[in-house]
Amino acid sequence: MSQNANYSQDDAVLVLEDGQVYVGEPYGALGRTTGEIVFATGMTGYQETLTDPSYDRQIVVQTFPHIGDTGINQEDPESARIWVAGYVVRDPSPNVSNWRATGSLDDDLVAQGIVGISHIDTRKLVRHLRSAGVMRAGIYSGEALLDESGAPKTIDALLADVKTTPQMQGLSLYDEVSTNETYTIEPAGEFEGKEPLFTVAAVDLGIKAMTPHRMAERGCRVHVVPSTITFDELEELHPDGVFFSNGPGDPEQADPEVELLRRVLDAGYPFFGICFGNQLLGRALGFGTYKLKFGHRGINQPVKDVTTGKVEVTAHNHGFAVDAPIGDPVPAPHEHGKYGKVFVSHIDLNDDVVEGLQCVDIPAFSVQYHPEAAAGPHDAAYLFDRFVDLMKSNKEGK
Repeated sequence: MSQNANYSQDDAVLVLEDGQVYVGEPYGALGRTTGEIVFATGMTGYQETLTDPSYDRQIVVQTFPHIGDTGINQEDPESARIWVAGYVVRDPSPNVSNWRATGSLDDDLVAQGIVGISHIDTRKLVRHLRSAGVMRAGIYSGEALLDESGAPKTIDALLADVKTTPQMQGLSLYDEVSTNETYTIEPAGEFEGKEPLFTVAAVDLGIKAMTPHRMAERGCRVHVVPSTITFDELEELHPDGVFFSNGPGDPEQADPEVELLRRVLDAGYPFFGICFGNQLLGRALGFGTYKLKFGHRGINQPVKDVTTGKVEVTAHNHGFAVDAPIGDPVPAPHEHGKYGKVFVSHIDLNDDVVEGLQCVDIPAFSVQYHPEAAAGPHDAAYLFDRFVDLMKSNKEGK
């Protein structure tokens, strides 16, 4: 593959680390970007996807062909910026039509320096990623496609650049996306202006804005704290419960957070974790984690809650999973069952991946998916009620 592909400086080129090449049109900013290429299956919610910190250092492919129809607005972002490393779409909308829109997605991508590519066969690309697995990739456009002499770079040169990108397995990224300072979300909705029913310390490992809001809607005051918080600092908040958020990177590279969580569990605080928080609870209990072939990313994943037998359609964004036995409760492996028994509470019906953990003897549970549902269905909103009930029972000494 030492020959040039058929492209010019006006094109955008996507190169996968296994040598596949896609030539399309630039979308968003011109330039160079590399990262792990993944796909998201949501038909709506592209703004929430782009601003989800869990996509840090990942190039996201949208499987739904039409992106950008409703533009962007100021209400839907899940954080203060776009986090994806790059963006791949088939047919970006030339028009924006929505009463809440304040601008176009293309303009927002340009303003935030997000390099993208459009008008490629995303169906072919996703089918390849499903069979070969997610991998490193790069998007190149504009001057990034040219060498020092001004001639188009060879595919070999672009491929060599892609292969300098760090593998996602082994990366620690949660500090990169966490808040630098504690901030507080006060009770909202029917509880607005009232004294909080409970105080939650939410450790930000890449939190989405809707998550503390869902707790605030249930009468909680939520202190969103940096990932670097110490256990002593956390205790000074006098929380009724502790929450660990979603986030990017490899959970095996999060030893400080695992140790913090074990101190939380040792102290008897009610605990709720989602996504990365689920993986960290798994590790704290003594289970391992592993990388999925292509992960779960979208808003239409069927999950069974084994405690009720109900199936819920859920929103996902994860490339790692907990390695725990499905079935009857087992002693948590850490320190010869120190934390009592635990069981897998939720299972993905597509592939039997562990989607939740429930402790039997301590007040702790977690799920692998996103019950805040931004974007996504609201089937899993009951999990925030479970957390509130857990804090209430603990407060009452039950």
